[in-house]
Amino acid sequence: MAKRKLEMDIINPNAAGIDIGSRSHFVAINQEHSDVSEFGVYAQDMKELLKWLLENDVKTVAMESTGSYWQNLFTELQNSSIEVILTNGKFTKNIKGKKTDVLDCMWIQKLHTLGLLSGSFLPDLQTEHLRTLVRHRGNLIDTAAKASKRMSQSMRLMNLRLDIVVKDIVGLTGLRIINKICNGETRGIELAKLRHGNCKKSEEEIAKALQSNNRQDYLFVLKQELHKYNDAQQLIIECDVEIKNLLDEFINQDDVKKC
Repeated sequence: MAKRKLEMDIINPNAAGIDIGSRSHFVAINQEHSDVSEFGVYAQDMKELLKWLLENDVKTVAMESTGSYWQNLFTELQNSSIEVILTNGKFTKNIKGKKTDVLDCMWIQKLHTLGLLSGSFLPDLQTEHLRTLVRHRGNLIDTAAKASKRMSQSMRLMNLRLDIVVKDIVGLTGLRIINKICNGETRGIELAKLRHGNCKKSEEEIAKALQSNNRQDYLFVLKQELHKYNDAQQLIIECDVEIKNLLDEFINQDDVKKC
């Protein structure tokens, strides 16, 4: 049986493919190695990349959503007359043999020319701003949680078993006691007096749990982690304000559109 040759129609005749990198971007405008150029990642480099595409009459570009490296270039291209397709990397990983940046961008260019790549969903700019802030807030919460965990560990190594007598060491009673310890108080009886009325444990039991071995190295770490925890809490408050302002702006814009 004779071998069959499968031919496919060209959907995007003036297409380019870009392989995104952390230090450089490789761009193919055809299937010859001479049709591939490498550009840097600085602002001027991206302007030169755009100029090169326009000079070669490129109408549409496909690029992978690699990490966060694609965002600046995507914005630069989106503000031009060129159509930009941002595609998931799992749709382009079919190259056999040795993988190189040149082959990658040529493969992306071929797939896009044949119309085989679909674009990823991208939120509008306002939603993207909100998403950035919410993700940042999540990172701040993680920072505070890690600092709380290290505070508990440092106190345990100082023989201060605050974690046993309070439900949450960064609750009302816990923070009062930790601040007092960081200010030099070592007597369990005095620390127990900071017990909040809602605390289920008695002052006697709290005092018994807070008999320090006076390890100054762990005390220093405790002070540092408390400072980190307080800083994170303040940043979370500031982030909440920024998120609220952004949401209020969204709501006001919707009200204007309805009017």
